[in-house]
Amino acid sequence: MTKYLISFPSKAMAVSADELPAVADAAHAVIEEAKAAGVYVFGGGIHEGVAPVLVSADGSVSAQIYPDSRLDGGFTVLELPTRETAVDWARRIALACRCPQELREFMYDPAS
Repeated sequence: MTKYLISFPSKAMAVSADELPAVADAAHAVIEEAKAAGVYVFGGGIHEGVAPVLVSADGSVSAQIYPDSRLDGGFTVLELPTRETAVDWARRIALACRCPQELREFMYDPAS
């Protein structure tokens, strides 16, 4: 089976503060479905209050991250049999989160 990343940037979720609890409940329900189906690997939201850092091979840490890199919002990693199944799960998450989701496929690595 293949692992897929389903994600969205924070700015994509344009819901009011009043709607957030319902969106959270709907998103958690989809995650529970994925867990029950045995396809859930990992997911969460990027903590945007903590700045990213760049760690070099020598262990030095810098606040200067890669140009144009940006990772925020929420993501889910699912392990699924087909891309069509991944599209269906992305659709479910999009409906729950009320915003389109990006779908990416991880390359196969026999060591992982």
